[in-house]
Amino acid sequence: MGSGIAEVCARAGMDVTVVELDSEREEAARQRVDRSLERAVGAGKLDPADRAGAAERLAYTTTIEDLAGADLAIEAIIESEPAKREVFHQLDRVLPEAHFLASNTSSVPIMKLAAETSRPERILGLHFFNPVPVLRLVEVVRSIMTSDAVITEAKAFIDELDKEAIDSQDRAGFVVNALLVPYLLSAIRMYESGFASKEDIDRGMVLGCAHPMGPLALSDLIGLDTLQSVAESMHDEFRDPSNVSPPLLNRMVEAGLMGRKTGRGFYNYEEDGGKSGG
Repeated sequence: MGSGIAEVCARAGMDVTVVELDSEREEAARQRVDRSLERAVGAGKLDPADRAGAAERLAYTTTIEDLAGADLAIEAIIESEPAKREVFHQLDRVLPEAHFLASNTSSVPIMKLAAETSRPERILGLHFFNPVPVLRLVEVVRSIMTSDAVITEAKAFIDELDKEAIDSQDRAGFVVNALLVPYLLSAIRMYESGFASKEDIDRGMVLGCAHPMGPLALSDLIGLDTLQSVAESMHDEFRDPSNVSPPLLNRMVEAGLMGRKTGRGFYNYEEDGGKSGG
């Protein structure tokens, strides 16, 4: 997600600095963006000259202090509340003059992150959707402290990216995941119970409801660990049984079967991203 956000910002003409945890992840991020830009050129969606310009506007580092002077920052790390809180504590220190600091969290309440800063009125959620270069939606999440001016500025930023914003209250899951996650968990329970095969569950929703992807394949795309984290966050807030992570999902995450990003989830994925049974 972070690589995708960086790419769309660079393609919109903005100078972007990507901060990664270590040099290995830094190089992986660079390669992800390069591959995505090449795919866009190959598909005729990006001119080669614009591709070169976007690449030139991207810088990569492992030092958060290199963000000093940036107009804004978007956090897009793992879906872990403690880790995100620490990042916002650091961003507050490094970027005291930033117009706003945003989180791409899919479930952590924004006020919990804003509480780690000295300027909670400048903190908000900007939840992009994967793959970021393709999907146009961004959820704009206002905490009880976010100022009107920051919301206006953030929406202008989204417009510059040629994306569309919807407003959400600061509740776990926001708009899309509050609807989506119980549906995905229900599909996992159906498969876990032996009621239907994963292929039939997915085909049923694709062919019967015109969804572009079935729920189990979509869970693999999202990342099973991310889905589990979002479910836990929503259950902690609402105590709704529909948000309880099914045992099968828990066991798969414990086994390291996270979906596409690890090559295996409900389906197996070849190196080129192709799906097979498993």
